[in-house]
Amino acid sequence: MKHAKVQYFRAKDLDVHLAYDLSAAEKNFLCKRRKYVAAAVKKALQLQEELQDDEVPVVAIMTTGGGTRSFTAMYGSLLGLQKLNLLDCMTYIAGLSGTTWTMTKLYEDANWSQKYLEGAINEARKQVTKCKIKCFSMDHLKYYYNELKQRRQEGHDSSFIDLWGLVIESMLYDEKSDQKLSHQQVAVNEGQNPLPIYLAVSLKDNYSAQDFKEWLEFTPYEVRYLKYGAYIPSEHFGSTFFMGRLMKKLPEIRICFMLGMWSSIFSLDFMYFWNLSSNSEDFWNKWTQDRIEDIDSVLDSHPNKLMETAEQSLSLVDTGFFINTSYPPLMKPERKVDIILHLNYSGGSQTLNLDQFAAYASKQGIPFPKIEISEEDRENLKECYVFDDTENPAAPIVLFFPLTNDTFKKYKAPGVERDPTNMKDGNADVCSILSPFTTREVSFSEENFDKLVKLTEYNILNNEDKIVEALCSAVKRRKQQKP
Repeated sequence: MKHAKVQYFRAKDLDVHLAYDLSAAEKNFLCKRRKYVAAAVKKALQLQEELQDDEVPVVAIMTTGGGTRSFTAMYGSLLGLQKLNLLDCMTYIAGLSGTTWTMTKLYEDANWSQKYLEGAINEARKQVTKCKIKCFSMDHLKYYYNELKQRRQEGHDSSFIDLWGLVIESMLYDEKSDQKLSHQQVAVNEGQNPLPIYLAVSLKDNYSAQDFKEWLEFTPYEVRYLKYGAYIPSEHFGSTFFMGRLMKKLPEIRICFMLGMWSSIFSLDFMYFWNLSSNSEDFWNKWTQDRIEDIDSVLDSHPNKLMETAEQSLSLVDTGFFINTSYPPLMKPERKVDIILHLNYSGGSQTLNLDQFAAYASKQGIPFPKIEISEEDRENLKECYVFDDTENPAAPIVLFFPLTNDTFKKYKAPGVERDPTNMKDGNADVCSILSPFTTREVSFSEENFDKLVKLTEYNILNNEDKIVEALCSAVKRRKQQKP
């Protein structure tokens, strides 16, 4: 009788990396990025001495989705940070849904944050204001068909979400984009820009997103299962894995198909959405919670077989199906994030996703500050709220920027009142049912595009003191924690 030969593999021999620690690529990035952050923080706080490496705070931008609204609004927030010389203080930028559109556009330029953002904003304006009917012309439909056919020939699965990704490409570009996630490495290899983190959730058949959901993060370096600490190089996403081994290497997926997945909440029947949501932005929040079981049955899977059950692909979708937030990767303890700028671009209730994540964090035992906003403020939100758990240094300081028009309607710049001739420029309706920025809108007029960018820019500029104060607190906290 012959004995079976048993072969053992060490974790380091596997193609799927198993570790909760940060990857070598991200650690190398952090080492280089820290120099930019240290210089920017020193300037912002007017420090006399250089910060030691362990005194440099880790600051992250956390964005929420909202289609073209969030795509547009994010540019204004980043421009405001840039004008305050605070953009280089950022180490991470996390996004989902519509803000992933902004991020992928920006990271096509290897030095985007080191250049004045007006150029990128002008390009975004051109794309947002153009007619989207052409996205469904016969020529475009033929292009979609051929691209999906080529995708299948390469060995990738093809789905309606992929078609949606091609539509997004047509909305954001004038021609085919060959950009891929790994291409963004050139934009972070020298630490010259914050590290982008894109977020999705994995669902399981026959379970709602409320009963089963697992977070996956995507960076230019890797795709990581947060729960299991399993990750693969970004260029291998879409290939087939079994028992930690790369079984079938496929060509890397174009970024437009990633965008289709990251913002797949918009990929179902648009007319169905438009008709039902015509009277309330809160429909989106209610729909994603109450109808999630219906969604599960129609979503297509992407072939990213990280787990042992290689016969079943992961079903990855827009995080908005669970909570409209990109907090999870920033709460990873190994990243040691000190400050999070929560830039909120959702429709309907501005505090809903913050409350939801705070409850989620509490349930999961994740250090997170207590969220206290008065009922009066919830009815008329201010531009910025600071939440800081001084008793728990493991909890980040959170600066919450709701999408609200508070003082912008009276001031064209911080401390500069509007005169009667330009009062209408401050009339940015971001909350009513008649708002031109509702989630269903895929195009804005030039006037409304500029108005939204200026509003979110102003809200950052008008709260410079709060951001600087948070930086000061974070540096002080880090110095106190030194051995």
